Amino acid sequence: MNLLIDVEERSPQDSRRTRIIAVIQALFVTVLWSSSFVVIKFGLEDIPPLTFAGLRYSIASVILLTLILAQPKIRSSLLGRSRRWWGMLFLYGCIYITATQGTQFLGLFYLPAITFSLLLNLTPIIVLLTAIPLLGEKPSTVETVLVLAGIFGVFLYFYPLDFVGVSIIGLIIGLISLLANSASALIGRAINRARDTPSLVVTGIMMSVGSIFLLLFGLATEPLAPLSFTSWFYILWLAVANTALAFTLWNRAMRVLRAVDMTLINSTMMPQIVILSIIFLGEYPEPLDWVGLILLAISVGAVQYLQTKHMNNSKD
Repeated sequence: MNLLIDVEERSPQDSRRTRIIAVIQALFVTVLWSSSFVVIKFGLEDIPPLTFAGLRYSIASVILLTLILAQPKIRSSLLGRSRRWWGMLFLYGCIYITATQGTQFLGLFYLPAITFSLLLNLTPIIVLLTAIPLLGEKPSTVETVLVLAGIFGVFLYFYPLDFVGVSIIGLIIGLISLLANSASALIGRAINRARDTPSLVVTGIMMSVGSIFLLLFGLATEPLAPLSFTSWFYILWLAVANTALAFTLWNRAMRVLRAVDMTLINSTMMPQIVILSIIFLGEYPEPLDWVGLILLAISVGAVQYLQTKHMNNSKD
């Protein structure tokens, strides 16, 4: 009885401390993910893009699969799954890892990190618009205004539209990556909607599938040269810290924080990428570029917040 009283007396403080730790963990993960753009740019100086991506996610998937197999409770969630479930994870891995991440590394080979980040940050807007015909979800008036504001922000960033000094191939790859990322977001949403599978299992399996195809495609199409110690450091850092560790910490934070909180924390990535690109890559946006970046960041963050809040209310 005394033990129960002590637990109840400590629980508010412990809960607050747990929440603070979760927020710090989630913010730390966004820093890791944002720094990936910088590390990838450095690594691409010596490593072919598709092979680089394939090695990163192959190593990370081995780590995640080890974590899955080492936990009986999580491992048991694989039993009795239907062919459709495995097929969806197969498709998810091919689109999110093979297509999205492959084109992301290719895009960063041709484009500045800030420009490519701006294109990828259009994903929530594309998903919102795509959900209208596919899922029958109509955006509210506020969301529509935010979408238009985000598109206008992109227009300001690329204004005037002469594309001098900008790789057209890089822009095409960036748009393909944007569409693949948006498609994978819809597929991931369909898979996770059932909430009957640990996120570690979903990520570990789909990453394993996608990374195999990505690595094979890279080895088949790109010249294989001996990698330096620095190159292996970049690969292992991205695989271990920015993928396996980052996902594990993010998953733990999700158990404590609300989806809305995670969405807001995730929206801090764009300004982080801009700041890191300025410091480490010497990419300095023009004044009009800053206006476009800020406008897009605000509109995307607000759209994500409203969408997450709407989903939470619909569950209630």
